Amino acid sequence: MDHVDPEHPEHPEHPEERGTPVGRRVFLGTLGLGALGVVAAPTLQRGLEAFLGSAADKDPTGLTGLLPNGGGFRYYSVTSSVPHKNAQTYRLTLDGLVDRPRRYTLADLRALPQTRLVRDVQCVTGWRVPGTPFEGVRLSALLDAAGVRATAGAVRFTCFDGAYSESLTLEQARRPDVLVALRMKDEDLGHDHGGPVRLYVAPMYFYKSAKWLSGITVTEDVRPGYWEDRGYDVDAWVGRSNGRDDDPTS
Repeated sequence: MDHVDPEHPEHPEHPEERGTPVGRRVFLGTLGLGALGVVAAPTLQRGLEAFLGSAADKDPTGLTGLLPNGGGFRYYSVTSSVPHKNAQTYRLTLDGLVDRPRRYTLADLRALPQTRLVRDVQCVTGWRVPGTPFEGVRLSALLDAAGVRATAGAVRFTCFDGAYSESLTLEQARRPDVLVALRMKDEDLGHDHGGPVRLYVAPMYFYKSAKWLSGITVTEDVRPGYWEDRGYDVDAWVGRSNGRDDDPTS
């Protein structure tokens, strides 16, 4: 559900492939690996995360998202596979109700001032990963550079998986704890975690932090995102939405 190691920029782009469900033998074996990751060394944990992420990328059943791993994250995708992007192929478009539309490369984003936040990550399904560093460009800085028009009231986000979307009010989008993130856990964002660029909305449930970010469109009104169309709250403040009482992320 949440839109959740590192893929090096020089890796060639991999063509999109349609995945198939993970079989029973692979699923049971993965359960054992998940248990092992709880006590394994950090190197093994990172390898386990990469394995589960790769399996989830080809598992439309979503079963791999239920498995534990050393990093504490679960892997979710709403499509059977997601194309890979790197420094040569990645682009982020900012358009809509702005005076200066822009198309950013990964190098463009890396050249801008970076903000580092260390907060808990909270999934609406209940799991939490404490003290997770994210680093990137404040969304407000990109909006200011684009020149948001007076009629604007919201921001819509689209993703290069071809399916996922999210939205924030313009006030929410301008918060200092909302990033266009390039790094997580002090490493470049890998594909499994939504890289090379994802949205990070620190005070909201993790489904608002859209993975594989490719488009930012300034709109008049909020347009419900992928999970809001399926019953999740549009305003997803941790502990104050979706019927949950989790502690706020901090």
